[in-house]
Amino acid sequence: MRPSGREPNQMRAVTIKRHVAQKAEGSCLVSFGNTKVLVTASVETSIPGWLRGKGQGWVTAEYGMLPRATGTRTRREATAGKQSGRTQEIQRLIGRSLRAVVDLTLLGENQVVLDCDVLEADGGTRTASITGAYVALADAIKWMDERKLTKGAALKDSVGAVSCGIYRGTPLLDLDYLEDVEAHTDANFVMTGSGQFVEIQGTAEGAPFSRAELESLMALAEKGIGELTQIQQAALQS
Repeated sequence: MRPSGREPNQMRAVTIKRHVAQKAEGSCLVSFGNTKVLVTASVETSIPGWLRGKGQGWVTAEYGMLPRATGTRTRREATAGKQSGRTQEIQRLIGRSLRAVVDLTLLGENQVVLDCDVLEADGGTRTASITGAYVALADAIKWMDERKLTKGAALKDSVGAVSCGIYRGTPLLDLDYLEDVEAHTDANFVMTGSGQFVEIQGTAEGAPFSRAELESLMALAEKGIGELTQIQQAALQS
């Protein structure tokens, strides 16, 4: 039995609420159960120096956790003067995941920055961030389209992410915190709406895992991201 009482292949309740930050070109509040992430998309008419003159745009991301996103207060990284390695790794993952579904040549020489701020953390903050960031990005690109800043349909596909793991010998979909800290295999899957893989991160926390176990986690991820894709599209059509 999972601590939450869910079935092994059952996602937490997932919600995506758009337009929560009125001044941003795109925004949403995404919830995976008790994990809540505020995502804003900002359109900038400047691009990194190394891209100037190449006739393409850029999509990047920043990620952070608010001090009381966890059970005890975590010091703001800004006060420490540097980001942790974990933060840098997650925001790079978010950026890579979004760029995988964008034709950068059609963005013009513009940049979209996705800010993912974790309000509450209960496992799966990076996967919730990616899933919500796609919705915020879609709204930002629509905003650009309306102002003729793009050169065509820049979004090629949707993208979502989910965590899976082996908890007490059983493969599970969408780990919450209690499952994540005890799981002896932990994996994150990023996939497009058309079913292609963008990234797979898998780690054996205790005993090594077999190919059969990896395939069972992959099947769970495909199911979960299929459900997330439907939720994303429903949110964008609402």
